[in-house]
Amino acid sequence: MVSGPQLAANLEQADRLVAAAAADGASLVALPEYFLLVGASDEARLAAREAPDAGPVQQFLSDCARRHGVWLVGGSIPMFASDPNKMRNACLVFDDSGRQIARYDKMHLFSLELGAEKYDESRTIEPGDQVVSFDSPFGRIGLAICYDLRFPELFRALGEVDLLVLPSAFTEVTGRAHWELLLRARAIENQCYLLAPAQGGLHPGGRMTHGNSMIVDPWGELLARLDKGPGIAAAAIDPARIAQVRKTLPALRHRFPGL
Repeated sequence: MVSGPQLAANLEQADRLVAAAAADGASLVALPEYFLLVGASDEARLAAREAPDAGPVQQFLSDCARRHGVWLVGGSIPMFASDPNKMRNACLVFDDSGRQIARYDKMHLFSLELGAEKYDESRTIEPGDQVVSFDSPFGRIGLAICYDLRFPELFRALGEVDLLVLPSAFTEVTGRAHWELLLRARAIENQCYLLAPAQGGLHPGGRMTHGNSMIVDPWGELLARLDKGPGIAAAAIDPARIAQVRKTLPALRHRFPGL
């Protein structure tokens, strides 16, 4: 997606894309980080916070999953934090009946000072403190968000999973340098599939995100890519491929657990 500051327009686009993915045969669909709001002020994002199990965006995600008959990883949305002046950046997962299955709050908060680009998520975001994985018809799934990608210990803490889902809004400058390398590394070292839906393009207000939504297999091979602009990237998850890779090169069994 290339989300803007208008909530209704973003939700409409998200619904169209989920419908397109479902029509293409997808059973699991994932939206990018901040699919509901990009380019808005900090005040607008804080104003969009929702409480657990209450709010229009959560209702939208639940309804969308149920209507289209898919499991839906809802990118990320702002949720209330313990600090009244901050928010949690939360990824919510709904099954095909619209029931919430999991919630992960982004743990690592992005900070960058590179020329004119400056970011400091800690000013408005409260970090999460728990890793999250869950069972699904597609195997065991682990969740992370964007900047978490740079911290391999988070993914090790998830244990053995079949699929990692990483909604993101990588900046163009850091994405161009590191995005694909890091995605393939996380898939290879955890010997699992990785699904990374991303914001990608020029947003209202001038922000450029890297895009390149990708699906990577357990050997690090790229199965699908969507560079920039709204659209879908799709691929099949094959449990036999996971088993083959782990048998061929049993790196997960060769770890020193206490190291």
